[in-house]
Amino acid sequence: MYTEEDLNNAVKQAIFNQSSVDNFRQFIATSKNTNQVDEENFKLIGSFNDIFVVIACLLLLFSSGWVLNTIQNNSGYIVFPIIAWGLSEFFVRQRKMSLPAIVLLIAFIGGIFGLYMNILSFSDSINTTIAASLSTLGAYLHWLRFKVPITVAAGSVSLIGFLVALSISIFPETTDYLLPILLIFGIITFVLAMFWDYADIHRVTYKSDVAFWLHLASAPLIIHPIFGMLGVLDGGESISTLMIVIALYIFMSLLSIAVDRRAFMVSSMLYVLYAISSILEPYGDISYNFALTGVLIGATLLLLSAFWHQARSALLNLLPKSINKYLARV
Repeated sequence: MYTEEDLNNAVKQAIFNQSSVDNFRQFIATSKNTNQVDEENFKLIGSFNDIFVVIACLLLLFSSGWVLNTIQNNSGYIVFPIIAWGLSEFFVRQRKMSLPAIVLLIAFIGGIFGLYMNILSFSDSINTTIAASLSTLGAYLHWLRFKVPITVAAGSVSLIGFLVALSISIFPETTDYLLPILLIFGIITFVLAMFWDYADIHRVTYKSDVAFWLHLASAPLIIHPIFGMLGVLDGGESISTLMIVIALYIFMSLLSIAVDRRAFMVSSMLYVLYAISSILEPYGDISYNFALTGVLIGATLLLLSAFWHQARSALLNLLPKSINKYLARV
């Protein structure tokens, strides 16, 4: 198994020439009746050995933490991120295994967060602020060492958690404006994702993977506050709310198609299913309504997936060139 980055490195080492690699990519895209850009490729699993290594790593991490905490209180929390970093030195830096890289990164940052949440004795908001700030620093150091694509998204989420917790600890009334604040951070994360996308407009380097994870992080940060402020999550569903929800879903779907990232479509779909099912509840069995809604949306998504390239080409033709130049090439 190989990645787009592997092909780029092979060109740099003069193993292949650029023309041959471009022709190969075009051949694969043609054989699959799709477009290379539209596939939203990222490497998750290279082989079953990735799964095998992840299972072994998790077993070692949690077992070691359990044993050490039994021997000496909190010692397991201290060792957990250290072991995660040590395993990354071999399986990520040397072996360059994709799935273990993701899991070990999450284990490292989560280990740092858990360590300080368990040993600090301040108030919850201050504990969270300190733990989130250290997690952000840990993500930055991990990025400098290993360059795992998901690290930028994980660090961004940690930084957002730090800023929100810091605001709440200083100004407790901030909790009343939590949803708008999260929405702002979600938009900022989306802009950052677009920056990484623009840095790899043809999506053939690791920068595209960084953008993928940032889009995945930004989607719920944008979708959840919007639907929360509409009252969808508080039982405030109505026909007018349903119309707004559907309009927002259509907008998010068009946005997903334009930027060629499916994260917004998937994230908003869950809220649409909930809202429609809740509104239809008085008119029949809730499970039946939910299933019927799922059938309609699922069929629509499959149809869109089958004609994604054509739909995107049509949409991009409607957008001005000033916007098109920042979007992935069709």
